Amino acid sequence: MVRAAGAKVRRYLASGGLALLAMPAFAQTLPYHADPSAREILPGSNAVPAIRFLTTADFPPFNFRDSSGELIGFNVDLAKRICAEVNVACTIQAWPWEQAANALGDNQGDALIAGLAMSDETGATFDFSSTYLALPGRFVTRAGDIGLFDANSLGGKMVAVRAGSTHESFLKRYLPEASLLPFDIEADALVAVRDGKADSFFGDAMRASFWLNDNLDCCGFAGEAYFRPQLFGEGLAVAVPAGKDAVRHAIDWALVRLKDNGALDELYLRWFPVGFY
Repeated sequence: MVRAAGAKVRRYLASGGLALLAMPAFAQTLPYHADPSAREILPGSNAVPAIRFLTTADFPPFNFRDSSGELIGFNVDLAKRICAEVNVACTIQAWPWEQAANALGDNQGDALIAGLAMSDETGATFDFSSTYLALPGRFVTRAGDIGLFDANSLGGKMVAVRAGSTHESFLKRYLPEASLLPFDIEADALVAVRDGKADSFFGDAMRASFWLNDNLDCCGFAGEAYFRPQLFGEGLAVAVPAGKDAVRHAIDWALVRLKDNGALDELYLRWFPVGFY
């Protein structure tokens, strides 16, 4: 399950963060995960006359309602762009999270774009599109230390991390020279970096980017992004009922097209001004 934005992001959006999300971001590394071979598999127009997207309204900045009640977010915009690229009719309906997957399984929609994790359990019922947004692990340091940071030289350095997380497991396995400072709450680990109680933080880059939106004067990402699907999850993909290959192929084809024409990058920059790649 990759839905983890939470109340902090809602407060951020309500306090003016939505305006920041609409601003262009500075140059940053951009995602590209779609399978280029999908270029050749667009189904005929009769195979996919429309796509009925299901989502939720409680997962900012991916899918949520603004102050006027309109359903907005990265996933909502992406669903609209997919339909436009495939040139089919499009509907987007919000469901409570606990009902959304069942609604898709009951044929009340053709695709679910809401952060449903790819797992053995969900894979028994649904197929998934290509990943459109992976969730890497990244280090965060104080601003003055970003240029000096070296993940291969962590001996004697204190790294804050959420206790029991896969990111803690990654550090213990691949960077064992680091001294770990575990916290029960991820935000507390980031605050430890801000307050000088730890040299760096390592954890989920997407969630860290939300915190950095409020703390750009103190801190930033340092070093490379670590993509480890087996540890950090496969990332975000669109779920479709098992066997609905025409819809899945159309979505995969659209994802490649949206990357090629720049629309996917534009959406990423718009909704994630502090990029996490």
